[in-house]
Amino acid sequence: MPDSGNAPTINHSTEGSMAAGQLPIAGFIRRLLAMVYDGLLLLGITFAYLTLIWIVRKLAGQDLNRPLTGISALLGFIGLWLVLAYYFVLCWTRRGQTLGMKTWRLRLQNVGGGMPSARACWLRCLLAPVSLAPAALGYLWSWYDRQRGAWHDIWTHTRVVVIPKVSPPGAAGSIR
Repeated sequence: MPDSGNAPTINHSTEGSMAAGQLPIAGFIRRLLAMVYDGLLLLGITFAYLTLIWIVRKLAGQDLNRPLTGISALLGFIGLWLVLAYYFVLCWTRRGQTLGMKTWRLRLQNVGGGMPSARACWLRCLLAPVSLAPAALGYLWSWYDRQRGAWHDIWTHTRVVVIPKVSPPGAAGSIR
């Protein structure tokens, strides 16, 4: 359950005016849970991509019992990475959130509190595996960093923040 307990509730008009420095930086566990949600979605995207590759190979008359090798395998891998990275870049540049991040009330922003650039988002996609590769040390670094940033956050000058709960307009206890 994404609820952290005592997060303040605000109405829609207040969320956009809240200063970037006031939003808390997301912790390791919450980010991990959002990654699990996004991982499930990425499985679906990967399945669709591989189905498309299978169809192209079938139409080209290739033996589908043999795996891709050499340059074909490399191009297939690069294509898969581009498709998966494009999901993140599209989500981050439009709303600052993937589906998993939205579920856990997280948003990616630049250090100034604005939307990240497409360049920063593509860089995050390149550098996040570096943070993950050595036993997730780059992600665990967020426990020791004063700004709670993972390596790829620091390198791209971005932050993952927790968005306050939004109560329906007119609900009791909402901030106006």
